[in-house]
Amino acid sequence: MRTWKQIVVALVIVVAAGAAWARFYPGAPEVLARWGMDWAYAATPPARSGADGAKQAGNRNGVRQVNVVALPAGTATINDRLQAIGTGRANASVTVNPYSSGRLAELLAESGTHVDKGQIIATLDSETEIIAQDRAKLALQDAQSKLDRVKSLRASNAATPVAVADAEVVLAGAKLALQDAELALQRRSILAPITGTVGILPISAGNYVTNQSAIATLDDRSSILVDFQVPERFAAAVKVGAQLTATPIANPSNAYTGTVSAIDNHIDEKSRTLLVKATIANPADSLRAGMSFSITMKFPGETYPAVSPLAILWGSDGAYVWQVEDGKARRVPVRIIQRNTETVLIDAEIDSGDMVVTEGTQSVSEGGEVRIADQEQRATKAAEGS
Repeated sequence: MRTWKQIVVALVIVVAAGAAWARFYPGAPEVLARWGMDWAYAATPPARSGADGAKQAGNRNGVRQVNVVALPAGTATINDRLQAIGTGRANASVTVNPYSSGRLAELLAESGTHVDKGQIIATLDSETEIIAQDRAKLALQDAQSKLDRVKSLRASNAATPVAVADAEVVLAGAKLALQDAELALQRRSILAPITGTVGILPISAGNYVTNQSAIATLDDRSSILVDFQVPERFAAAVKVGAQLTATPIANPSNAYTGTVSAIDNHIDEKSRTLLVKATIANPADSLRAGMSFSITMKFPGETYPAVSPLAILWGSDGAYVWQVEDGKARRVPVRIIQRNTETVLIDAEIDSGDMVVTEGTQSVSEGGEVRIADQEQRATKAAEGS
């Protein structure tokens, strides 16, 4: 075959391949439009023929029109979720120790019982303190009698003012000595410092105890405090008073509502977390200190346009969608924010209610005329209904 014939055959093959590419490649219209050659796509004969081809490429004033399926864009809000594991502890927990040493005379509380603040839960032997109190009472009576006598003598000028002052000092000292003896006697009774539930008693009556001996432990379980660690990126979002949900790990069917009651003032440098304390009401006394909880907090995020996943297309410069405006297609670049099951949240110049092409995107070109399928039927039905 001669050279010129080979060149002609090669040119025919290239032209045929280019026409096939322009007709069948999904991204061809956009590429040709960027090259300023969208006329090449319009000049390419349609792949369909007959009645179906005429229906797909309806002609209006000589301009090609494409049937597409489009749905209106919506809006959705990103819900940022925090999940953490926390450990519960009592609202107040106290280990009760005696003020002084002695023999434990009697335990007035049992394990598991509820006691009120100020209630006596145990007593120590107090014979020595009772004797000291009686001695202080006698000393006070004697000091009061001496003062009365000195004042009588002073009335008849038989005692000096200095003697009266000395007697008054002795009386004041006797009163203080009596208060000291009474306090020592009171401290032989061990009182509950808070209202709560008595734990297992580690000691029994008859044992010798010191001020380092634990008599009982008390837990105030009217509410449970849960300590948990928050990742650094949530540090600015967590506020005191914010609502949260706490689910016991051992009993996931029960969920409790709580509030953030305290936030630490710094982020731990090693774990890059922030310590947060939450308060959970426990009116039924079903929660215990030491339980583990799954903490969930939700933070409202920004609102973005939401479109169908079928509307998202990809080109050489990233993701985009086709928006229908006045019967014409417009290519809108988008940035994907979040993918959900039924929608995709995007950052784009699209408002709620704008029609976005979901099917037939392979035949759409920039500025090309499109006809939304079933739009006329919906309009007709709406008109008939009104």
